[in-house]
Amino acid sequence: MTSQLAGKECVPCRGGTPPLSSDKVDDLLQELDGWTVEQEYHLTRTCKLPDFAKALAFVNRIGEIAEQQNHHPDIYLAWGKVRVEVWTHKIKGLTESDFIFAAKVDAALPDH
Repeated sequence: MTSQLAGKECVPCRGGTPPLSSDKVDDLLQELDGWTVEQEYHLTRTCKLPDFAKALAFVNRIGEIAEQQNHHPDIYLAWGKVRVEVWTHKIKGLTESDFIFAAKVDAALPDH
């Protein structure tokens, strides 16, 4: 499933912007594949890959997306597994850009 969010661009957040409401978070979460919201604070997804090399290549692809979008997640790499955490640090919560970035990560997964 490729979300329409993946076609959008991340927008830099200004300080003082409120985080998304829980209703809006729930709506946007429906457009993603395999992501969870933790404490209404950040999005998390763990992706399984067949080996270390493919996991590392996926991490590098996420890094390219992060640089293109100027939106930088926390990424954890292990053998055959990549965990991605996304949130907007300036507001200590979630914005639409976090969901856009997550959708771009989904689209970058091998076999998508």
